[in-house]
Amino acid sequence: MSSSDKHLQANLTSLSERITAAARRAGRPTESVTLVAVSKTFPAEAVLALARCGQRHFGENYLQEALAKIEAVRAAAPGLPLVWHFVGPIQSNKTRPIAEHFDWVQSVERLKIAQRLSEQRPAHLPPLNVLLQVNISGEASKSGVAPGELPALARAVAALPRLRLRGLMAVPEPTDDPQRQRAPLAAMKALFDEQRAAGFADWDTLSMGMSADLEAAIGQGATMVRVGTALFGERVR
Repeated sequence: MSSSDKHLQANLTSLSERITAAARRAGRPTESVTLVAVSKTFPAEAVLALARCGQRHFGENYLQEALAKIEAVRAAAPGLPLVWHFVGPIQSNKTRPIAEHFDWVQSVERLKIAQRLSEQRPAHLPPLNVLLQVNISGEASKSGVAPGELPALARAVAALPRLRLRGLMAVPEPTDDPQRQRAPLAAMKALFDEQRAAGFADWDTLSMGMSADLEAAIGQGATMVRVGTALFGERVR
C-alpha cells in the first residue's frame, strides 16, 4: 500500500469514527448515516484507494471530470459496485449524460431539470434517485429551491416516471459557530418531516453536513453526509 493510500485509509477511519460518535450522541445507529465521499478534483486513483478500504458512495460536481473518472474507475476495477452521486449545479444541456451515468442526483432545484432527467434516463437502468436541493439559508449565490416553493416542486417531480424522489439536500451557509450551524440544519429537518407528513412518507434521505458540520447535521437528523476535505485534503484546484 502506497503512502497516499495509507493516508486516505487513515482519513476514512478517522471520519468513520466521527460519524459513529455523532450518531451515538443522537441516539441513532451508525448505519443510519451514509457517507458520500466527494471526490471532485481528485483522480480516479484516489477513488480506487478509498474503494479498496470499503467506501462505496462517491460524489462529483463537475460533469466532464466525473465522466472521465467513472470510466477510468470502471476500467481499472470492473464490477466494483460503486454508487455515483451528482451533487453540483445542473445545466439543461448536461442532463443526458447525468441521467445515463449516475445513480443519484442530489441537486435538483427546477422542474425542467427533473423532466429532462426523467425523459433521458435509459430504460435498462433502475429509476434515478433524486433529491431536491433547498436553499435553506436564503443565500443569493446558492442554488436551491426556496422552502416555500418546495411542496409544489416535490409534487411535480414525484409524478415523473424513471425518477425516484428520495428526499432533500441542502448546503447551509458555512459557519464555525455551533449554534448557527444547527439552526438551518434543524430547519431542513422540519421541512423534511413536514413533507413526509404531507404525503411523502416514503422519503428516506436527508442529505446535509460536510467536513466542518457533519456532527451538527447528524444531530439534526441527516441520513447522508457529503465529505471531501476531511477525506482527500484540500482541493487541488
